[in-house]
Amino acid sequence: MEQKIKDLKLKAKQIRKGVLNMVYVSKAGHIGGSLSSIDILTTLYYNVLNIDAKNIKNPDRDRFVLSKGHIAESLYYILGDKGFFNKEKLRTYSQYGSTLIGHPNSKNPGVEINTGSLGHGLPVSVGMALAGKRDNKNYRVFTLMGDGEQAEGSVWEGAMSAANYKLDNLVGIIDRNGLQISGTTEEVMALDNLSDKWSSFGWEVVEVDGNDIEKLLTVLNNIPAKKGKPTMIIANTIKGKGISFMENQVKWHHGVLTKEQYDQAVIELEGAEINE
Repeated sequence: MEQKIKDLKLKAKQIRKGVLNMVYVSKAGHIGGSLSSIDILTTLYYNVLNIDAKNIKNPDRDRFVLSKGHIAESLYYILGDKGFFNKEKLRTYSQYGSTLIGHPNSKNPGVEINTGSLGHGLPVSVGMALAGKRDNKNYRVFTLMGDGEQAEGSVWEGAMSAANYKLDNLVGIIDRNGLQISGTTEEVMALDNLSDKWSSFGWEVVEVDGNDIEKLLTVLNNIPAKKGKPTMIIANTIKGKGISFMENQVKWHHGVLTKEQYDQAVIELEGAEINE
């Protein structure tokens, strides 16, 4: 287990470097939320999800839906790294004619569904999970949402449906970094006690440090958290995680790096790898 955790931490840092380069070269992307989510995505894709790039349409595969679709660059990088498509294609991110556009696009192998209009990922995931139950399949459905996304009414319609149908094959994850495009979540639309909210909607709620891979492994390898109930993981994270001048800075929800900023960020990430 100790070696597995070490390998996953190293992989997460490599992904951060790759995503940073994609955003820098393309002059597009949502780097802050990508960096806060990468430990979650790394744990899922390199340890938890039952998926295979050589058998993409396997009806028994786990499903992942990136509801906070504006961090598509992170998902694309991982899919390329996992062999769902040629990794060289990542160089075309947000370029004219590329299928690697700014939100997840199902023209790319490994992307289950187009997302990006916030509030849609959970309801769609409810439908996938319900279909799995009715078809007597053992697959699980995971969806990653943003905390600012919790202001969308469709999220709560999905929440009620999931509890009503006892979808314990459904796992919601909230990237709780406390920031959204126009400020802090508590200033824009206060979430107060998010754990209590989800519990009141009939979900089994687990809070975890979303930038601690060891703790994420413990939680994600013990799904469902309670039989007969959907699981909600509130992952407390740091926006811009891993790059000092981006951490907890709302302006890096979306931002274009200068050459000097990019060079500094690379130095910090490479230093983190060496010290790991």
